[in-house]
Amino acid sequence: MVAVIHSSSSLRNCLNYNEQKVKAGLAKCLEAGYYPMDAADMNFYQKLSRLEKLTELNQRTKVNSVHISLNFDPSEKLSKEQLQEVAGVYLEKIGFGGQPYLLYQHFDAGHPHIHLVTTNIKPDGKAINLHNLGRNQSEKARKEIEVLYGLVRAEDAGQRELFRPKPVNVERALYGRVETKRAIAGVLNSVLKSYRFTSLPELNAVLGLYNITADAGSEKSRIREHEGLVYRVLDAQGNKVGVPIKASDFFSSPTLKNIREKFAANEEARAPFRSRIRNAVDLALLQDAIDLRVLQSALKKEGIDLVIRQNADGVIYGLTYVDHVKKTVFNGSDLGKAYSARAILERCTKGVAGEGKRNIGEAEKLEQKRATENGRRSLLNTQTILGELVNSVGQDLVDALLDAGEQAQVMDWQLKRKKKKKKRRRMTLT
Repeated sequence: MVAVIHSSSSLRNCLNYNEQKVKAGLAKCLEAGYYPMDAADMNFYQKLSRLEKLTELNQRTKVNSVHISLNFDPSEKLSKEQLQEVAGVYLEKIGFGGQPYLLYQHFDAGHPHIHLVTTNIKPDGKAINLHNLGRNQSEKARKEIEVLYGLVRAEDAGQRELFRPKPVNVERALYGRVETKRAIAGVLNSVLKSYRFTSLPELNAVLGLYNITADAGSEKSRIREHEGLVYRVLDAQGNKVGVPIKASDFFSSPTLKNIREKFAANEEARAPFRSRIRNAVDLALLQDAIDLRVLQSALKKEGIDLVIRQNADGVIYGLTYVDHVKKTVFNGSDLGKAYSARAILERCTKGVAGEGKRNIGEAEKLEQKRATENGRRSLLNTQTILGELVNSVGQDLVDALLDAGEQAQVMDWQLKRKKKKKKRRRMTLT
């Protein structure tokens, strides 16, 4: 089981997100815990009113809304009663026992999951501390519930990719504005709250994985002047299709101005996780021969998507690393010069070049071996020819070559040459 906690200052937005899912047939409200009426007997405003009355008791606490999702393995088929029981036990263990809440079961993902909407303002007006709630109380509760109900542990192999949002279905989004907006909203809700990015291109590197892009408009457009954004669906070739949706049309209002406010905080929050991506890249490049596509596959196994940025001519000008495990996004140059597009391409080329040099060396050795063998064959052939020549001519040729008469004719003048005597110098006594 994986628990994801989001806190905000708008109960209306949290509730509206789930109620819109219900209207679209993608969710069902299973329970209204600590409400005076059943969920099926209440409308939107009645559900909201119960929670807002508590928040009115504490005007100082601005972050007063808690939106939790509990995600289960696809192999786990939990009944309505089991989901209700797990939700109640989880809230009790994280310190929200007795707080009114709304429980929704969603059907818009490949794994079973539920959503809980509640408030951290208690009936006495005091606020439940949300600091490190996910890291401390939630983690402990999750592990205990996994053991108690025999659920698949989040740490088990293959779980890291399980709860990522699915890419937008482009064909379905083309049906119209409402369907497009619903598809984009589902991805934005997950990405904007979870991932730590420090620029619009980094955000688009994540959104692009789900067939979405945030468009800031052209240089002198009205959208750019007002720091707005429109969100578009992308097809398989990266082309913008469907109806553009303004950022202001979404409940969270993800305009460029609002997103930019997160950049500084995200810069600090993502800093400790640089080394994880560096180590993964270095480890992958230890192979003798590797290209960019092989590097992509190796990083994907570690939960890291390598997004390649290239122009219309296919020239690569940038790399962005999206770590889905630590929910961080880095441009290559932000990790260091050795991880920029140019450096990575060179490191990949060196690996291939090294393999080529080794192949050339082996070829040269093989050629030398062949030359040696050819030389030996040539010598053996020469010896064979001489042997056959001796056999064919016979002993007479040998005798003729060794005949003394022949030698006398050649060496007679050398034997008759006289040696000159050396003159001795006499020493005189004076």
